[in-house]
Amino acid sequence: MLFKTRSAAVYGIDAHLIDVEVDFVTHGGEESSWSMVGLPDAAVRESRDRVRSAIKNSGFEMPATRITINLAPADLKKEGSGFDLPMAVGILGAYGALANRELHDVVLVGELGLDGALRAVQGMLPIAMAAKSAGLRHLIVPASNAREAAVVEGLQVWPVRSLLEVRELLNSMVQGQGVLAQPLRVDSRAMLFTQDDSAPDFCDVRGQHVAKRALEVAAAGGHNILMIGPPGSGKTMLAKRLPSILAPLQFDEALETTKIHSVAGVLNREDGMVTHRPFRAPHHTISDAGLIGGGAMPRPGEVSLAHNGVLFLDELPEFPRNVLEVMRQPLEDGHVTIARAAMSLTFPARFMLAAAMNPCPCGYYNDKSRECMCTPPMIQRYVSKVSGPLLDRIDIHIEVPAVQYKELRGAQAAEGSSEIRQRVLQARERQRARFASVSQPGVKRARRIFSNAQMSTGEIRTFCELGPDAERLLERAMQQQGLSARAHDRILKVARTIADLEGAPTISLPHIAEAVQYRTLDRSYWS
Repeated sequence: MLFKTRSAAVYGIDAHLIDVEVDFVTHGGEESSWSMVGLPDAAVRESRDRVRSAIKNSGFEMPATRITINLAPADLKKEGSGFDLPMAVGILGAYGALANRELHDVVLVGELGLDGALRAVQGMLPIAMAAKSAGLRHLIVPASNAREAAVVEGLQVWPVRSLLEVRELLNSMVQGQGVLAQPLRVDSRAMLFTQDDSAPDFCDVRGQHVAKRALEVAAAGGHNILMIGPPGSGKTMLAKRLPSILAPLQFDEALETTKIHSVAGVLNREDGMVTHRPFRAPHHTISDAGLIGGGAMPRPGEVSLAHNGVLFLDELPEFPRNVLEVMRQPLEDGHVTIARAAMSLTFPARFMLAAAMNPCPCGYYNDKSRECMCTPPMIQRYVSKVSGPLLDRIDIHIEVPAVQYKELRGAQAAEGSSEIRQRVLQARERQRARFASVSQPGVKRARRIFSNAQMSTGEIRTFCELGPDAERLLERAMQQQGLSARAHDRILKVARTIADLEGAPTISLPHIAEAVQYRTLDRSYWS
């Protein structure tokens, strides 16, 4: 007897539907024997013991048969425990325990416990999106995965808790009776995407007005920023308050971010969707695979988990140089491609880089209050860990000096995150309106732009026109500082953001002057 069910496998951040075919023949042994084909990995092969125990402990009998399970297409490697449920349902269907003989429009995903209980699996959102794209109507998933899957509109998501519930649900569907449960519905577009209220507030930071201004510009345009200063000057403190002034996620951004977090297994299943911009701060002992992603079956790294959010690298020169260099592609292209012998996968990685570092190993180079004990070769070795090409991809470079006592103990209240955030939101709204007008009727854009930092060269020429005075200032800065063509484009992007913060329709001389200032930090000790 042959019975077919459907499941899905996740590759990268996308899912592919898998046909699970179950066939059996009677033999004279005492218990069933299994044969599994279709490139299953170790976790899938082990599922036969889980499935056998789950079926028996759910009250079903398994005659002495030889069971053959095929996972098609056979040329794709299958991994994970999500095939337990479709295998078990396929066996029950083949034995005649189900009223319906075909499950063409049903996708089943879930891990089984030995008692028949269903457990959550990773990557449910991509699976739900793949099921909807294929025109399937029903998705049966563990109850703890249901809210995540229900984010996809136009798909009936059925939360179940055991194999017995699945069998009763499928039988009630075909018999036209009242179903055991109701499909879970979530109005995902009505979800409130707001700032992270748990983030610390900028009102706690005393002084550092230049650094606050630079972070405001970075948040308004999605620009990368590097802070250089002595220990205790507040670099980490400032960076940790950056999420409190970021613009809320747009729905398309939230959906793409949720897919990545779902595949990586770090999604909060109670929420079902990422509602705040990610803030990732890996330790400097991280490996290149941990930062960029990797593995035999590649998984997202920190740069992808920070997609549409912030990646904060504290003590930047302490990261191994090979780890830092792998960030060149995602910083430039907004995605990272990981090639392995079996496959090549591309993960989104459009993030805002915030980095902090000391000017030297002891941290007090050029500090007015303490003497630096480092020799020039020591300083050179320290700062050379951060390469020129990587620095060229960072839009804003600022010094964060030590806070003076009068500022630290002053009674005047510092500006809070709510005031800064309001200006950031106004600037983002101007950018949203500007880039929405780019699309021409009947022309589908290859990508959507959410901030100035994401502009391409053609869009820079369209939206960053300069007057004669601003043009002369930029030319002089390029010649005197020896800036690259990439630096030229990034200066224009930052200047466009500064103009948006002021509500100016065009870029003027003060906007270019401030943007150039962020690229001409005195770093003579770097050469």
